[in-house]
Amino acid sequence: MERFLEHLEEERGFSSHTLRAYRKDLELFLQFLAVDFLSQEPTAIRPESVDALAIRSFLASQARNGLGRRSQARSLSALRSLLRFACREGTLIRNPAEGVRSPKQTSSLPRHLRPGEVENLLEAAVGEEPLVRRDSAILELLYASGLRVSELAGLDWPDLDLEARTLRVMGKGGKERMVPFGQPAAQALARWLEVWEGVRKSTPARQEPIFLNYRGTRLSARSVGRIVDRYVEKAALAAGVHPHTLRHTFATHLLEGGADLRTIQELLGHSSLSTTQRYVHLEIERLLQVYREAHPRAKAKP
Repeated sequence: MERFLEHLEEERGFSSHTLRAYRKDLELFLQFLAVDFLSQEPTAIRPESVDALAIRSFLASQARNGLGRRSQARSLSALRSLLRFACREGTLIRNPAEGVRSPKQTSSLPRHLRPGEVENLLEAAVGEEPLVRRDSAILELLYASGLRVSELAGLDWPDLDLEARTLRVMGKGGKERMVPFGQPAAQALARWLEVWEGVRKSTPARQEPIFLNYRGTRLSARSVGRIVDRYVEKAALAAGVHPHTLRHTFATHLLEGGADLRTIQELLGHSSLSTTQRYVHLEIERLLQVYREAHPRAKAKP
């Protein structure tokens, strides 16, 4: 496990967040094997003891404990990757996880904001105080660019071209992409830049993080989430609106405006087009639902 996680970090460039998730899933599997399946100490469990039955039993135990299918699928993905690594190293002859089917996922995404809701949220951060200017820039840029919250928190000023209104972002797996943003986001960032130097305190000179906390150091992804929560409450929006909601809103509004899937895929940094295609399926389902509810001939007669 340790060699595998080191491989993911050093050779494949996985983020610290992903590494923590993989470690957690693999440790839960070890605990399951030790307590519920093999009745051994975790340190005594050999890789060749793991078979498809053990993996299926582990996923079943997760379901019994209330974990959703998405969490189960992530655990299975971590196990497949670990055991594939063991095969490449020669520790195992075959990967017992390859024949285990991933739990079927439901076609659902977190809600996106409708026109009107977006404006209410963006206009909630109004004021001349330095941190309010920062918050306005955060909200505008999340909606304008569709960045993941970790990508936004990791931005430095050299990554940004305010004049050209583009930014360079390092996404999942160390993949770099260029993302444009609009005039309102550029204006909010320029207003924040005017007071940025006064907020910055103990940040090392070689680093120039765009978004700072009140101590003058880089703002964390978790803190960005709390900032969004605060303005969601201020704008009186329904519960369930998070930073990722703005990413989904960005993609949905592009699709509704006529953007093609390949462009949206590139802007979001999706490695697979199938991930982006979910937006099409959900938009079609939404249109069908509106039609069935609104058109007189769409409703079944008794």
